[in-house]
Amino acid sequence: MATLIRSKLTNKLSNAATAVSNKSQAKVSGMFARMGFQAATDEEGLGFVACDDLDYDHRQGMQMDILTSDEMGGEGSGEGGVLEGDSHYQRDGTGPPHSASKDGGPTNELAEVKPKITAWEAGWNVTNAIQGMFVLGLPYAILHGGYLGLFLIIFAAVVCCYTGKILIACLYEEDEDGQLVRVRDSYVDIANACCAPRFPSLGGHVVNVAQIIELVMTCILYVVVSGNLMYNSFPNLPVSQKSWAIIATAALLPCAFLKNLKAVSKFSLLCTLAHFVINILVIAYCLSRARDWAWDKVKFYIDVKKFPISIGIIVFSYTSQIFLPSLEGNMQKPSEFHCMMNWTHIAACILKGLFALVAYLTWADETKEVITDNLPPTIRAVVNIFLVSKALLSYPLPFFAAVDVLEKTFFQDGGRAYFPDCYGGDGRLKSWGLALRCSLVVFTLLMAIYVPHFALLMGLTGSLTGAGLCFLLPSLFHLKLLWRKLLWHHVFFDVSIFVIGGICSISGFIHSIEGLIEAFNYNIEV
Repeated sequence: MATLIRSKLTNKLSNAATAVSNKSQAKVSGMFARMGFQAATDEEGLGFVACDDLDYDHRQGMQMDILTSDEMGGEGSGEGGVLEGDSHYQRDGTGPPHSASKDGGPTNELAEVKPKITAWEAGWNVTNAIQGMFVLGLPYAILHGGYLGLFLIIFAAVVCCYTGKILIACLYEEDEDGQLVRVRDSYVDIANACCAPRFPSLGGHVVNVAQIIELVMTCILYVVVSGNLMYNSFPNLPVSQKSWAIIATAALLPCAFLKNLKAVSKFSLLCTLAHFVINILVIAYCLSRARDWAWDKVKFYIDVKKFPISIGIIVFSYTSQIFLPSLEGNMQKPSEFHCMMNWTHIAACILKGLFALVAYLTWADETKEVITDNLPPTIRAVVNIFLVSKALLSYPLPFFAAVDVLEKTFFQDGGRAYFPDCYGGDGRLKSWGLALRCSLVVFTLLMAIYVPHFALLMGLTGSLTGAGLCFLLPSLFHLKLLWRKLLWHHVFFDVSIFVIGGICSISGFIHSIEGLIEAFNYNIEV
C-alpha cells in the first residue's frame, strides 16, 4: 500500500515538474525571440530548464524517501541528492559544483575543509595586484599627459572597478526560484559561454592567449626593470644594462623547477611592505623639495604621439580581472565583493594620483621611465636594490601562472592535448618539460635584452592585453550573457566602455610599436 501511494505521488510530482519546466522554457524562448537571440539562446535555455527539471525531480524523490523512512532516507539521502544535482550542472558545462545548500550549510566534505578568505584578505590581494611596482612608470605618464593623465588615473580606476563587478555578475544565473546561482568558475568559462553553442571553446582560447601574453610580458618587465635599476644604481661599474639583465635572469633560473608557490608566497608580504616603504621614501624626498615644485610644467595639452602610450601604462597598472573570479569564489562572504572593489580602487586611485603628481612636480621634464632613476645616487642605490629584490621575488608568480596555463592548454587537456604530459606517473617533471620552462625564462631574457624599454613595453602590454581583459571583454560578455536583465544605463555604460577601450587600445598599440621601432633604431645608431 505504501509503495502504491509513493508511486502515485511521484508520478504527480513528475508531471507537475514537467509542466512547470515547459512553461519556463516557453517564457524564456519567447523573451529571447523578441530580443533577436533566438538561435543562440534557445539551446542554452533548454539546457538550463533540463538541469532544473532533473534537480527538482531528484529533490522531490529525496523528500519522499525522508517521509517514508527517517532512518534510511535522512542524512545519507541529503548528501546524495545534493551531490547528484551538482554533478549534473558540472557535466553540462554550466559551472562548478555548489559549495553550500540553500540554507548556507556545507554540502560535502570538501566544502568544509576548503579555506575561505575575508573581504580584507581579498582586498589585500587586489591591492597587491594594482599597487605593485609598475606604479613607478606613472609619473612618466603624467609627463606626456599633464592633467589629463591625472584624470585618466581616476577614470581607469572607476572603469576597472565597474568591469570587475560586471565580470563577476557573468558568473551567475538565476534558477527557477529567482535565486542567483554561481554556474561558472573562471574568466575562461565566461568566454566559452558567450561563444556557445557554435564555438564553445573559442572564447576560452582567446582569453588564454591574452593571459599568456600579459603574464609573459609581466615577466619580461621584471627583468627589464631589474637591469635598469642595477645599471642606474652603479653607473661607475663596467657592467651594462644588458649584463645586469643576464645576471638577474641567472638568479631566476631556479623558477623552472617550481612545482608550487608555497615557498615564494612566504616572501610576498615582505615584498609588499618593502614596496610601500619605498613609495613613502620617494614621496618624502619629493616633499622635501616642495619649494621647487614645477607647477607651471603641468599642462592641459597632451603629446599626441606619446600620450596613447601613457594610456596603456595607466591601464596596465590596474589589471586584476584575470584572478577576480577565483578570488570572489574563495571569499567567505561573496556579497562583500562589491564593497571590497570600491575601497581598493578608491585607495589605489588616490595613492597613484598623489604619487604620480608629486614625483612629476619634483623632476618635471627630467622625469625618467622608472622614477627612482631620478633620485640622488646615494638614495637611489638603496631604494633600487630593494626594488630589484622585489622584482626578482615577484617574477615567479606570473611565470608559474604562465607555465600553468600553457601546460593545461597544450599538455594536460586529456585526449585533446596537443603534446604528452609534462609530468611522469610519479609526479616528477620530465626532462623536456623542464627544458620548456627553461626556454620560457631564456625567452624573457632575450626580450629584455633586445627591447630594454620599460615604459614602452608597459604601454604596449596595457594597450594590447590590459585594455582587452579589463575593458573590452568584460563589457562584451556582460552584454551577451545578461542582455535581457540590463537597464538602459547599464547598456550605455557597457557600449561606451567597449568603444572607448577599443579606440585607446588600437591607438596605444600603434604608438607603442612606433615608439619601440624608433627607440630600437636609435640604439642601433648609438
